Amino acid sequence: MNHLDGVAFTIVIVSFLVVTCIGFAAARWRPAEDPMHLNEWGLGGRGFGTFVSWFLLGGDIYTAYTFIAVPALVYAAGAAGFYALSYTIMVWPIVFVFGPRLWSVARARGYVSPGEFVRGRHGSQGLGLAVAATGILATMPYIALQLVGIQSVLTVLGVGGNSSNVFIRDLPLIIAFAVVSAYTYLAGLRAPALIAFVKDTLIYVTVIVAILYIPSKLGGWGHIFGVSSAHLKSVNPTTGKPYGNLVVLPAGQWAYATLALGSALALFVYPHAATGLFAAKRRDVIRRNVAMLPAYTLVLGLIALFGYMARAAPAVNAGVVAGHGNAQLSVPLLFSTMFPSWFAGVADAAIIIGALVPAAIMSIAAANLFTRTIYKELFRPYASAAEETRVARLASLLMKVGALGFALELNKTFSINLQLLGGIWILQTFPSVVIGLFTRWFHRAALIFGWLAGMAYGTVQAYRTSGGGQAHFGASAAPVFGHTTYIAITALLLNLAVSAVLSLAFKAFGLPDGYDETKPADYVADPDPAPAPPRGSARGREREAARAAARAASRAPEPAPAPGAERAAEPAARGRPPWDPAVPWSLGGAPDGATAARRTAAAARARPAPAPAPANTPDDDSTVVFDIPASLAGRRRSQERPLRRK
Repeated sequence: MNHLDGVAFTIVIVSFLVVTCIGFAAARWRPAEDPMHLNEWGLGGRGFGTFVSWFLLGGDIYTAYTFIAVPALVYAAGAAGFYALSYTIMVWPIVFVFGPRLWSVARARGYVSPGEFVRGRHGSQGLGLAVAATGILATMPYIALQLVGIQSVLTVLGVGGNSSNVFIRDLPLIIAFAVVSAYTYLAGLRAPALIAFVKDTLIYVTVIVAILYIPSKLGGWGHIFGVSSAHLKSVNPTTGKPYGNLVVLPAGQWAYATLALGSALALFVYPHAATGLFAAKRRDVIRRNVAMLPAYTLVLGLIALFGYMARAAPAVNAGVVAGHGNAQLSVPLLFSTMFPSWFAGVADAAIIIGALVPAAIMSIAAANLFTRTIYKELFRPYASAAEETRVARLASLLMKVGALGFALELNKTFSINLQLLGGIWILQTFPSVVIGLFTRWFHRAALIFGWLAGMAYGTVQAYRTSGGGQAHFGASAAPVFGHTTYIAITALLLNLAVSAVLSLAFKAFGLPDGYDETKPADYVADPDPAPAPPRGSARGREREAARAAARAASRAPEPAPAPGAERAAEPAARGRPPWDPAVPWSLGGAPDGATAARRTAAAARARPAPAPAPANTPDDDSTVVFDIPASLAGRRRSQERPLRRK
């Protein structure tokens, strides 16, 4: 594993450079009229159609978690790892219900993050800040998971890995941080959206080739499942229990079900998933994508089988043992031992690019949350659009620094816990965001207390849970009333219970609730996207602007009628036209628009100016003019009343 595979490493480097160039070039893809606007930098101008959104959402959701963490869990524990397949089946009907509503209200009100929606919907700045802080905190370990995936690939290639030098060992993470930070800072959401085309193509090619090619080299699927079953039934000397099973046993079914349900509820509450929704062009784009994205679920099921393939390969088992039992190395080792070096490089590049795309989207989403819900709300309420964009760019860099801290400090033996830990936190925003899309029954103060209870319980319980050789944050499921349950579900139930009880109490005491700035029509709105900015040379842009002005003028309303037009219309009201439209104007017919305008202007110039009103003095007989509003009198008129000396 310390031997550098030159061919594979070269292909990975070339792919990495190509993707980096695409990321920087994305700044010129669909150029924005005002690039220093958060709608453009953080949401790609809200102009992605069905095709681009499908790749963006796929790249957003199917990450290094899919290619590294899920097969690693299957490799180590067997069928328990297939909970990821179950939750990606359940998530699409859930998103189909609330996704279009979230998109509509965000487009109608100009929101760029879930925190903004919560603040506007519940009229609570504190609740919006709580949602923003939770989203940022939950995104950190998710970005760290992407960096762990990159590190696993480069470790197998012989870069860094087991070096005693801390800087050399963590160099892959630092490189990934620097590259993602650079093109994300410049191009915003357009960069990962464009790279997603390359990423998804490489992933589909790799998965199809691996499923067809690797089993034939390992003796077929029967041999693969036989070897995996024998290992999983053996006793783990550390725990004294079997490693796992090919099927979920009754004792583990509750944990399996709650992991799947909790992950499904949490997935699209994550800021990066919401950002992918907000970037869509129209409401129906969301529905079409939700109907088509299960194609990625099929791919996820095939990728999970890589864990069983790796277990049946003796060279992979030896490499994992040499890597101190790090199961995250199983899939990169499988590719390096089963594929020729050139295709192993392609497969490794798919993993690295599959980690870069979601890492970029996550940092952008967290930066949007910070800028609009924290920075602007607390520090700069009147910040300009350019200032917002500058702050968001800098915040995206800081998010990656925080993710590096997670990646470097937490145990990487089961990196899937990074994603599940984030799920514990982000699921506590579900009542405010998703339930808030349909009802405001919960009191805003009660939602804050419920969020606080869920966050406190979930964090403390996760800290106290050991596993994978780690005393704290070692697992994401813990016993509750005799059943091993995903901590996020238990924390959510506590959150809802506290919110419901306190809502009843606060309403009974008459505690005022917040003001809802949204309207019912906002949740079904489908406004047209902003028109594309004119392109080409400066002269071409001027011509396009002139044509646009001409089109606007042609659609302008008719001018107000000229003085006397009301009297001219009176005969028509009595049943006869004031003139014959067929007769030319010179003979008494209706004038054309230009002629009427000229005659009206000439009449206005010829009309004498009104005499000034006499000044009112208390010493002389004079008049006082009273103006009666048109709304009371029907038309403007004056009344005069003399003042007499007493």
